[in-house]
Amino acid sequence: MKIAVLGATGQTGQYLVNQALQQGHTVTAIVRNPAKLTVHHDNLKVVEADIFSADSLKTHFKGQDVVMSCLGFPASFFSGVSGYTRSMTSMISAMREARVNKIITMTSWYTEPNSAVQSPFLIRFLLLPMIRSVLTNMHDMEKLLHKTEDISWTVVRPPGLKNLQASAQEFLTHEGYFVPDGSGLPVGSAVGRGDVARFMLSLLNSNAWVNKGVAITTK
Repeated sequence: MKIAVLGATGQTGQYLVNQALQQGHTVTAIVRNPAKLTVHHDNLKVVEADIFSADSLKTHFKGQDVVMSCLGFPASFFSGVSGYTRSMTSMISAMREARVNKIITMTSWYTEPNSAVQSPFLIRFLLLPMIRSVLTNMHDMEKLLHKTEDISWTVVRPPGLKNLQASAQEFLTHEGYFVPDGSGLPVGSAVGRGDVARFMLSLLNSNAWVNKGVAITTK
């Protein structure tokens, strides 16, 4: 397939680009700083664009089969985070103009504020408050996609991320904000970035999670 990747220089994005090329896809990596992407491949085109401008993106979206986003924005205590919603608004607008109708993006477990009541004490009361500004804007972006009826979308929600290559482990999935065990408690707390990329790419040939948010982890 022809894939436009945003966030291609980020840690998860680099795994996604590499795996997509290994699987024979043609990748257009849309980046702010082309020098940051060190991969070279005949099927890789690296272009510079403003992720907050639909006009800047639409040229690079033309002719693509799917848009995949691994964009991430840092937490901010003072000003809030707006990058997820701002970039998604411009992506959706650019997709409409370029006639691309499929997007796969990633957020996180616990984007919905009340979903973490079963999470471990340290996560609920120490970690999540530190990244709440990120989770809130991720959740706003998810709500934006829910209202988008003319584009097929999937939101992949991993737990904590580790810098690990893709494994062959089986995925556990749940349509919700975390993956529960039999008693409703969260299963696992971290997944390799390579596995997140592997799961996102598996959705290219599947309609299993169209217009849904899916929490994932590995067994």
